Amino acid sequence: MLGQIGEITLMNLRNVASRLGSSSVIVVGIAGVVAVLVGLLSMASGFTAALTSGADPSRALVLRGGSTSEMSSNLSREEANIVSQLEGIRVVSPELFVVVDILKRSGGTPANVVARGVQQAGFDLRPELEVIQGRMFEPGRTEIIVGVKANSEFAGIDVGDTLEVRDSAFEVVGLFTAGGGAHESELWLDLPVAQNGFRRGGTFTSMRAQVADVARIPEIKQRIADDPRLDLTLSTEDEFYAEQAQGRTQLINNFGYVVATIMAVGAVFAALNTMYSAVSTRSVEIATLRALGFGAVPVVVSVMIEALVLAMLGGLVGGALVQGFFDGFTASTINGFSQVAFAFSVTPELLQLGIAWALGLGLVGGLFPALRSARLPITTALRGE
Repeated sequence: MLGQIGEITLMNLRNVASRLGSSSVIVVGIAGVVAVLVGLLSMASGFTAALTSGADPSRALVLRGGSTSEMSSNLSREEANIVSQLEGIRVVSPELFVVVDILKRSGGTPANVVARGVQQAGFDLRPELEVIQGRMFEPGRTEIIVGVKANSEFAGIDVGDTLEVRDSAFEVVGLFTAGGGAHESELWLDLPVAQNGFRRGGTFTSMRAQVADVARIPEIKQRIADDPRLDLTLSTEDEFYAEQAQGRTQLINNFGYVVATIMAVGAVFAALNTMYSAVSTRSVEIATLRALGFGAVPVVVSVMIEALVLAMLGGLVGGALVQGFFDGFTASTINGFSQVAFAFSVTPELLQLGIAWALGLGLVGGLFPALRSARLPITTALRGE
């Protein structure tokens, strides 16, 4: 039986070239499904990576109780002092999180971009942050440094530019990276300058805390919750960014699967039509093989293999297109109150998923034509009816 399967399969594959037009319908249709699915999922993957890649399990974020983001939080200097003195806390960085309007490079539409006021402790907590062009801002001066992803997406924030924000002029003096994380979509400036420029007095929106021992984080959380002077919550950066990414990535993933499913229906019908046509044009050939002693099972299997080969080719073409055109492509989307720039991430896992979808579509598209080929009455098929 294996020998018969091999012989019929080789014959079918050799004849694919003579049916290049109809066979390409399967390849192109499935390639389109895979490209759309993997492309949209790579958007969600890149967005998640932009938020979580810079997270450190030893860093925690402190917000006002009930706040779901840094933008909606508000902390006092007294609360910052109390947290900084808790046992197990090594370094505390009070920070001011605000948004500014900047035009996008493509299209010139306005967007909200995060401006973060920090002091030296903010840099001590984030050793991954590195100024790669220009220099660090000087404390007390209206200077800012810009994340590389923000710089690639938004206009007027190149080194040497002046950014007008709320009646203040800020000079862009540096460009920085932050390990690929969300901070690369932000503008950083001196905390007192930010508080004065954005009229926030002596308040903060959040605190970053470096813990001495990760295992003691639950204990520190409980200590904050039990302190009657504090109405604060503490979460690790991993927890915070995972929660921030969840809603957006779920939306993108759901949209990707819905669109891919709709396209998949069309691709399956195209595959069915193509394979039925292939079986019909080879009915005499199949009947002759049956008359010569080839079994029905080898015929079914050979037709299925042909469909799967074409589907695999479509999956590879779709995956290659996405890998070539979308991997690393930079875009931005809204996260809460602000824009986050991110790069599409076409991972091996997504490519494997695309191939699995392609093979699944090929399986469905080839199954019924394969069964029909085996059920053709030999005498009727030999007469060409």
